[in-house]
Amino acid sequence: MCLYHHCVFPYLLDLAMGSRVFDKPRRRTLARASGRILEIGFGTGRNLPHYPPGVSRIEAIDPDTDLDRFSLPRIATSRVAVDFHHLNAEHLPFAGDSFDSVVCTLTLCSIPDVVHALGEIHRVLKPGGQFLFLEHGLSPDARVARWQHRLNPIQNRLGGGCHLIRGDGAAGRRIRPASAGCRTLLPAARAQIRRLHDGRVRVEVLSACCCRKKTH
Repeated sequence: MCLYHHCVFPYLLDLAMGSRVFDKPRRRTLARASGRILEIGFGTGRNLPHYPPGVSRIEAIDPDTDLDRFSLPRIATSRVAVDFHHLNAEHLPFAGDSFDSVVCTLTLCSIPDVVHALGEIHRVLKPGGQFLFLEHGLSPDARVARWQHRLNPIQNRLGGGCHLIRGDGAAGRRIRPASAGCRTLLPAARAQIRRLHDGRVRVEVLSACCCRKKTH
């Protein structure tokens, strides 16, 4: 698997993330990004063309150095300047209340400790700051969900830790407390957050949400 992850997975990931099916969801998710921006899970840099014209600089993190062969050339040619760091989302070295927007697209499914990561996102957001995220989840259709359960071990190994069933079973017990914490960002988003983290999102539908950190 080491050879696969270093030599094959980066190409498969970039190919999949470059699908046009993600273009509109990306633009819709990133349309509100403003101020000082942190992107969690920068990956191969596929979000860069979709930031609105008003965005000129972002900070971005991703722990996977094998993706640099795709991300660094895109950074070099992007109109958006990127301060890039090899970091994971569970331990952000930034001061609290320091970002106006945190962006996360198709990444929560693969973060090992997503509960801790959501806590870190909440910490670094300024009061009134926004968490913009795009994710997939467990289907409410029992037939689709059964196939997700069957394929999840394979997807997890071949897809860089991606979980098709996050929000169910042991994963669900870990994420539900996080969803309760995430709801403190924006009371009006409670239904959306529940839909994402409690698994009531069809796997074929991408869910884009915006949460705003409460001001004190």
